[in-house]
Amino acid sequence: MPGAKIEPIRAVGIVCAEIDLNSVSREVTDWDLETFLALTCAGITPEQAETVRNPPVRFPRQEYVLAVHWHPEQVPFDMIRDRLSAMYPGRVDELIIPTQHNQILTWGEFAGVEVDCYSHGFNRKVQLLVHMRADRMDRAGVLVNMLKHTFKYRSSQLFEYLDALCEPEWLERRQQAAAKAGSDEDVVEFTAIHARKLKDMVVRNESRIPEDAIKNKLVRNYLDCLREFYDPRFINKAQVYAKAVKEVVKENFSLSYFYRASEVVEEARSIGAGVVIPHPEQFWPILLRNYDVDGIEVWNPQSQQYTEFLIHVVLDQNRRGYHKERPMLIFMGDDCHMSEKLKRPDEQDPEKAGREVGLQHAWDDLGIAKGLIMSGVSRKTVMDEYRDRLS
Repeated sequence: MPGAKIEPIRAVGIVCAEIDLNSVSREVTDWDLETFLALTCAGITPEQAETVRNPPVRFPRQEYVLAVHWHPEQVPFDMIRDRLSAMYPGRVDELIIPTQHNQILTWGEFAGVEVDCYSHGFNRKVQLLVHMRADRMDRAGVLVNMLKHTFKYRSSQLFEYLDALCEPEWLERRQQAAAKAGSDEDVVEFTAIHARKLKDMVVRNESRIPEDAIKNKLVRNYLDCLREFYDPRFINKAQVYAKAVKEVVKENFSLSYFYRASEVVEEARSIGAGVVIPHPEQFWPILLRNYDVDGIEVWNPQSQQYTEFLIHVVLDQNRRGYHKERPMLIFMGDDCHMSEKLKRPDEQDPEKAGREVGLQHAWDDLGIAKGLIMSGVSRKTVMDEYRDRLS
């Protein structure tokens, strides 16, 4: 692999958001490779470990910690446990289950996963949270193989994404995305140059990088690192454009290789696992299918607009006996991505960086809590009921 030294102009003092494309290296440089390996292969530095273990906020009055929708990513569990102990020093009970995308992980006596699947009737990708007792993993062979297939196919989207950013035959998609994002030719070309290098590094190093590092967010993280050398305003433009390309790729990504939501639910139920529908505002169709699930998220950092309406619907359906054998439970998902804690503050997405495992503000919202209290619903009641179901 080429190892030419890079000598870019650093962003400090730059007053123009334009880039001289002639000065941008087309070859993979030492800096490129070091950055790529740091993003995909590196462990946790002592400084990062300190940041993870010491949260900036604490909630000593929160007695119950319910977290069944969050992503540890590459952060070790022992560090996350230290963070939770610091955040909730007054907790008396907890139900904490990790839900990595398409990979089952175990935390204590429970295991969980967030599964990519699709709703055939509505022809769109959806997701389901699946939780189970860890001691039932020996019965989950079929589910594990389903997840391996889904994980492999989902990871292939990165290569399609990179191709869409830089390969000649994908010009139409670049034009479509550029029109959506209002991106000029310099932004498109700059992003293509770095997408080619990133694709080259992924292909050459695929055998030695963790499987879960091969995901779309690698593009965003790599572009963010370029702020060290290029005007951050230009990088912002590149990020907006790259996100538009990603959306075009997702729109055209075949759903036929995903398992149907009904198949995932059926397999989960066969091993005594629980199923929860996350992201309600994004997955309205799946709510209408009356799948055999334990509950839905009525609140999520990305889905807050209809929280009170969804609570009302769930409580009303339970009162009317629509779910006689298994009343629908009300969940709230923090959707915390722990890798965001590993980034420098200036590279973090402020909204994502503010998410914490077990922190769902809606439980403590006075307006929302009023209706929940009258119906006997709280973190504790949901934890007790769901734990019983999984057992």
